[in-house]
Amino acid sequence: MPAGVHQGVLEDLGRRIAIGDLPEGSVLTLSGIEDDCGASRTVAREAVRVLESLGMVESRRRVGITVQPRRQWDAFSPRLIDWNLSGPFRQSQLEALAELRVAAEPMAALLAARRASVTQKAELRRLADTLVDLGERGLGDSDEYLQADVDFHGLVLESSANPQLATLDGPIRSVLLGRNRLGLTPSTPVPGTLEEHVRVATAIADGDGEAAEACSRSHMHTVWQELSSPGAWDA
Repeated sequence: MPAGVHQGVLEDLGRRIAIGDLPEGSVLTLSGIEDDCGASRTVAREAVRVLESLGMVESRRRVGITVQPRRQWDAFSPRLIDWNLSGPFRQSQLEALAELRVAAEPMAALLAARRASVTQKAELRRLADTLVDLGERGLGDSDEYLQADVDFHGLVLESSANPQLATLDGPIRSVLLGRNRLGLTPSTPVPGTLEEHVRVATAIADGDGEAAEACSRSHMHTVWQELSSPGAWDA
């Protein structure tokens, strides 16, 4: 099965379900998917299998393929996050991830101050300095800034040495990449953002867990408020 064909059918179905074109309770059939997408039975079945693994649909004999309630979907799936960001649920997805980060990243920063290796601490400082350099030059929407930002927050989570916190790297990475792809990342970072990265990295490097948690919480609240502002990300 050509990977591109399967991916195309999966993207089409997943996005249509995520944006509400195929609402909860809609019933699909493999033959219908074949006709709509011009795909083989094998490709249609594989796409449905992936959607089932995400909790988005349920297949039952003599019933068909039924779209499930949104509350049953895998909210941490980077693929689902990407689909949500492409439709009317964009704002709620951005806010949900911001709220998760407020809850999780400060704890990760506290643990990182206690557990990060010398190499990890040095890399966090380097990434923070890179963000400052790029941000002050008005390159906050550049690929280089995006990569440094993704790497910084991923490394904070990894340095916590808590496997559950570390798994949040996927959804956080997805929302940062999605914001950039949709043109929602400002070229000039929100005031205080660059300094907050530096303060988090410095506190972790100094082994000051209380300061690392407080600085991270301040930064996450900045992000949360930025995303929650009415009309902040109107296309």
